[in-house]
Amino acid sequence: MAQTPDDGGKRVKRSLSLALTCSVTLALCGTPSVVRSAGPEPVIVNRGNPLFRYIFTADPAPLVVGDTLYLYTGHDQAADGVMFDMRDWLVFSTKDMKTWTPHAPIMSAKDFKWAKGDAWASQAIEKNGKFYFYAAVAHDDSHPGMAIGVAVSDSPTGPFTDARGSALITNQMTPEGTHSWEDIDPTVFTDDDGTTWIAWGNRNCYIAKLKANMTEIDGPIRKITPPDFVEGPWLHKRGNLYYLTYASLDPQTQSAEHTSYATATSLDGPWTHRGELTKSAKNSFTIHPGIAEFKGQWYIFLHNATLTVGNQSGAAGRRAVTVEYLQYNPDGTLRPIIQTDAGVSVPPPPAN
Repeated sequence: MAQTPDDGGKRVKRSLSLALTCSVTLALCGTPSVVRSAGPEPVIVNRGNPLFRYIFTADPAPLVVGDTLYLYTGHDQAADGVMFDMRDWLVFSTKDMKTWTPHAPIMSAKDFKWAKGDAWASQAIEKNGKFYFYAAVAHDDSHPGMAIGVAVSDSPTGPFTDARGSALITNQMTPEGTHSWEDIDPTVFTDDDGTTWIAWGNRNCYIAKLKANMTEIDGPIRKITPPDFVEGPWLHKRGNLYYLTYASLDPQTQSAEHTSYATATSLDGPWTHRGELTKSAKNSFTIHPGIAEFKGQWYIFLHNATLTVGNQSGAAGRRAVTVEYLQYNPDGTLRPIIQTDAGVSVPPPPAN
């Protein structure tokens, strides 16, 4: 989920203003091929990017449970001239990356009774036989600004219910920030020792441990902001190396978010900036990475704004989730990613 960077210059503000008013009609974004499964839900065949072509989706967050990958997304519903209108969260599942099953919406922003709305970016994680869902929402006037809530379910497809009855993180808990949407875009990660961490932020990137109950912060909140950080952090680990991937922007040279990453040998840092992973998403000011290994293959999920649904074309608040292969160099660095129309509907490129 995104807002304009703090003082990234007039160029960024002009670009976002244009993104709000422009619409893009693409001939390649036709109706998806949908077949019927034995059950009541349709099955969507992967024919490339975007993955889901009947609905606007954004801020993808994969979760692997056994032989199934679940993909949680935001649901863009913005009318022309509206920046973001997001009211609920969706989930899709696949066992082979070739066909996807859409499930019922897992939760609405207003299911957090203390929230006013705005179902922004989220991530789910499994622990102790339950599924915990961390999401950014607009808090009511008792704690003005964006906040992060946590919900819980016995199933990865929900329904999810508020696990606390109050926000896990509020704007007042990060007083260094000067804007009301600093506390967004949670990413959660459980390390090999069983400790679960949460990172989040806009302009600044914060990290903290979670208590074993998954509903309370354990210890101090620390700032780990890497270069050109805007928002959308994602934590993952491969071997002994931790990765922090995020939406980045250099306001001097870029007019839309790119994806960059940093690595560390400990979540306590220090973090080494590794540079850019992707260019900007087509027709979209924002970009939002989500990474998972599934059946021996690594994937990175993103979004762009190339989809047309009915008479509505892609826009800043009407995005569509995509996926690409993620590959590593022998030294653990990530191979730069070119965003494609084919995505993972074709075999991966040769490894080094």
